[in-house]
Amino acid sequence: MRVFDDRHRAIDFAAPPRRVVSLVPSDTLNIAALGCGAALVGRTDYCELPTGIAASVPSVGGTKNPHIDDILSLSPDLVVANQEENTKGDLEALAQRGVRVYIAFPKRVADGLAHLAKLARIFGVAHDVAVHDLLKRGYEEHRAAERARERVRPVRVFCPIWMKPLMTIHADTFISDMLDLCGAQNVFADRVRRYPLAADLGQAAALPPEAIRDRDVRYPRVTLEEVIERAPELILLPDEPHPFTLEDSAVFRALPVPASKTHHVVPTSGKDLCWYGARSIEGIARVRSLVLSCSAIGSGLDLH
Repeated sequence: MRVFDDRHRAIDFAAPPRRVVSLVPSDTLNIAALGCGAALVGRTDYCELPTGIAASVPSVGGTKNPHIDDILSLSPDLVVANQEENTKGDLEALAQRGVRVYIAFPKRVADGLAHLAKLARIFGVAHDVAVHDLLKRGYEEHRAAERARERVRPVRVFCPIWMKPLMTIHADTFISDMLDLCGAQNVFADRVRRYPLAADLGQAAALPPEAIRDRDVRYPRVTLEEVIERAPELILLPDEPHPFTLEDSAVFRALPVPASKTHHVVPTSGKDLCWYGARSIEGIARVRSLVLSCSAIGSGLDLH
C-alpha cells in the first residue's frame, strides 16, 4: 500500500507497522484510539495520553529535541512526526539512517480527521467496526458544528498561545480553524508575524517577503494595545503550549475590552484546541459549548 504524507512524500507499506515511535502527542493518542497502541515502542516526554501508554512506553525525549540514538535503538519500522512540532534536522537525520518517517501537518479540523483515517489505513484497521464508528462520529461532529455555526453571529475571540512574548494565531492554523468551526471569529486571523521582532511589535519596518523566505508567519507576536484595538468578546487561555496562570489572566481581565467587562476571560484545554484527530472528535463539542456559553448570543441555543 502506498500513502502520501502531508509533505507529499510517497511512503510504501507492505504490511502494517509493528514498531512505531510517535514524536507527536496527538498522534500517540490517535494510534491508541485506533486500537493500535501495542505497536508503540517510543513516545515523547509530552505524550501524556493515554495515561497507560505514557506509563508503559519509553520516552525518546522532547518533540524539538528527541534523542536520535534512542529512537534508532528501538528499531522502529515507522516514525510518526509533524512538520510543525518536530525539527527538519531531526527528521532528516532519521530518514538518512533508513528510518521510514511519516510527516503530518493538518491545518484544519477536517484535515485532522482525514489524517486519522489515513493512519487507520496504514495500520490496517480501516474496516474495523470500532474504527469506522470513531471516524463516523468525528465527521458527524464536524458537520453538526458547521450547521450550528451558520445560525449564529461569530463571537470575536482572542486566543493567545504564549505570554512573554505575547503570541497568538493567524487564520492559517489548526487552532484558528477549530475556533471558527465552533462559532468563534479569531480577531487576529489576518495578522501575520513580521520580522524582526521590533517590526512585529510595530517599532520598526518589516523585512520584505523575499527576506523572510520560508519562515513561519502564522504565529504573530502582538501587543496589549493591539488586543484592545481588536476588542475581543471572549479571551480563551489554553493550558498549552503555554500554561497561562492566574496572574496572566489578571492582565487580560484588566484590559478595556468587551471580554473583560463581561467576565469572559476563561481558561480552556489546549488539547481541545490543537490536538488533531481523535481528541478533536471530543473537543469540538466542548469548544462549541464554551464559545456559546461565554456569549450573550449563545444563551438558549441548541448546541446539537
